[in-house]
Amino acid sequence: MNTVARFVNDESGATAIEYGLIAALIAVGIIVAATALGGSLSGLFNGISSRLDTVDIPDA
Repeated sequence: MNTVARFVNDESGATAIEYGLIAALIAVGIIVAATALGGSLSGLFNGISSRLDTVDIPDA
């Protein structure tokens, strides 16, 4: 009977699940931020590339 009572009162599994959920939310936040940042960086580099294409470089 004592073993059953200890099993019912044990919350270590719940703590592990909570930490797992927190880690999953952090991972989702990082993915969203990286996706947004990646899109803006792509636009920045495309703009730089198009400006460099229009620059007239004299022959050396």
